[in-house]
Amino acid sequence: MGRDVPVVVFSRDDRRKYREKVRRCLDVFAQMLRESRFEFDRPLAGLEIELNIVDAHGEAAMRNAQVLDAIAQPDWATELGQFNVEINIEPQELAGDGARRLEDDVRARLNHAEERARSEGGHLVLIGILPTLREQDIGEGTLSANPRYRLLNEQIFAARGEDLHLAIEGVERLDTHADSVAPEAACTSVQLHLQVSPETFAANWNAAQVIAGPQVAVAANSPYLFGRELHRETRIALFEQATDTRPAELKAQGVRPRVWFGERWITSVFDLFEENVSYYPALLPLCEDEDPRTELERGHIPHLHELTLHNGTIYRWNRPVYAVVNGVPHLRVENRVLPAGPSVVDIAANAAFYYGLMRVMPYDERPIWSQMSFRAAEDNLGAAARHGLDARLYWPGMGEVPAAELILRRLLPMAHDGLVKWGVHGPVADRLLSVIEGRCLSGRTGATWQVDRVRAQGGDRHEALRAMTLEYIERMHTNEPVHTWDV
Repeated sequence: MGRDVPVVVFSRDDRRKYREKVRRCLDVFAQMLRESRFEFDRPLAGLEIELNIVDAHGEAAMRNAQVLDAIAQPDWATELGQFNVEINIEPQELAGDGARRLEDDVRARLNHAEERARSEGGHLVLIGILPTLREQDIGEGTLSANPRYRLLNEQIFAARGEDLHLAIEGVERLDTHADSVAPEAACTSVQLHLQVSPETFAANWNAAQVIAGPQVAVAANSPYLFGRELHRETRIALFEQATDTRPAELKAQGVRPRVWFGERWITSVFDLFEENVSYYPALLPLCEDEDPRTELERGHIPHLHELTLHNGTIYRWNRPVYAVVNGVPHLRVENRVLPAGPSVVDIAANAAFYYGLMRVMPYDERPIWSQMSFRAAEDNLGAAARHGLDARLYWPGMGEVPAAELILRRLLPMAHDGLVKWGVHGPVADRLLSVIEGRCLSGRTGATWQVDRVRAQGGDRHEALRAMTLEYIERMHTNEPVHTWDV
């Protein structure tokens, strides 16, 4: 849900009208899919990158409004917490040296933003969860000023009827409660967008689900939350719990969570939007004036405002996106499993690995998801989040194998073939995929570097986290990949 919303109080009539409008949008969407009114595949890579703001001591700085004013660029926006900002990178061609130009573009924008942030006493950090974040930094008072965040907070807690319970068992244990959705702000991610045709959407979404586990294993960068060492990618469990609208009784009844992996392979993008409408009550029942059926009958392309707003409040790890650009609709798979950081080249390598695989796997004659259960793919994601490259993942024809072995033996060659099919220049593809290879061979991800550095520091935990964070920021600015960082 990216657009602003007003401060309102919802009535029962608002909810009834919104449900009717969403169902009308779904019917129109089905008609549009039948009539093929969509822009088709284009080899474009789009990114959203979330960042943390810290002060000179590496502590969370609640200054995103001031930092955004200083940056003064339309591609930057607020995120949930006052210590978060987000940059949206316009879709760009991957072919040729496009991946390298994308990396250079991101670096230039981040360097400019960092310079402007410093003028406001802040620094930007690319990391999955800010290690120095404390529980007292997270509360309703630290939500960004945009009314949509406070409204979302109110609606989630109205649905729950009680405080959030955060319980994560890892190397150490976290067990606490929160009276707002602010803990979600601790999760900072990179979201990768891939535009696809309606005909190939299901294959692309299924493929993205299959590779979610390996993606997280090799990119883990969130080992600490509120001073405790938990999972290698703690962000996965935290995000699932911090936006949960279900009290314990509804969980016991099997009511589906709003952050979820899914429950089955799909045959059409319609399956996902239909599940949204069938399973989830509205959090933000806001109706627009547009009548989608009337728009379609007039030969115009409807924006399906209510359907897309509803979709934006259901946080699938691979989310379908419907959008209209210059009067033409298109579909995208939004991949949401990756943490931010550690460096821009690491982000570019994670993106190259994903886009390469997504150019090959959806088009196999015998697709990989026809050879494994959906539950196995979900279990892979959970294992990867917990253990990173030390996870054992299931793969057809290999059984249960170490994540690094799976990536080196099977997935890296496939990703390389995919980048060739995108038309990416060989040296560019080799450079980026060598970063993934380097992590697998060394066993070093952002998460393992953070943990090793904190353990080497010893002493007071928070002071060790703070010193590690400051060193992390220095290394981040060198743009050297994390597997080359020493401890």
